[in-house]
Amino acid sequence: MKVAVTAAGRGLDAMVDPKFGRCRAFVVVETDDMSLESVENEARARGGGAGIQAAKLMAEKGVKTVLTGSCGPNAHQTLTAAGIDVVVGCEGTVAEAIERFKAGEVSPASEPNVASHFGMVDKS
Repeated sequence: MKVAVTAAGRGLDAMVDPKFGRCRAFVVVETDDMSLESVENEARARGGGAGIQAAKLMAEKGVKTVLTGSCGPNAHQTLTAAGIDVVVGCEGTVAEAIERFKAGEVSPASEPNVASHFGMVDKS
C-alpha cells in the first residue's frame, strides 16, 4: 500500500512536517517492501489552494493514506473524495510514523483538525 508522509526533508530519517498543504516534501512509501520516493511539494508556495493541489498530487501518485500533523478542511475534503485516508497528529521521523501506521497504532481522521489557511505565512 502506498502511504505518504508530510516531511521536512527527504527519506525515512526526515522529520514529519506538521502541515499537509505547506510541507516541504512528501515521502511516498510502499509499505509492502518499504521502497520510497521523495516528492517536493511545489504547491507549498501558492498563495491559496496549496492543500487542494497537494491532495491532487497524492491522488496522482496512487497514495491510499496520508500521515501528517495537521490537515485543513479543503485538503481533507479533496483527499477523502479521492479515497485517500488522512491520519493527523503524526510526529517524529517519517520512519517512526510509518512504523506506527503499520502497527495499527493510528487511525484516519473523520474531519480536518485545523481551520482553512492554517499553514499560510502572514506576508504583511
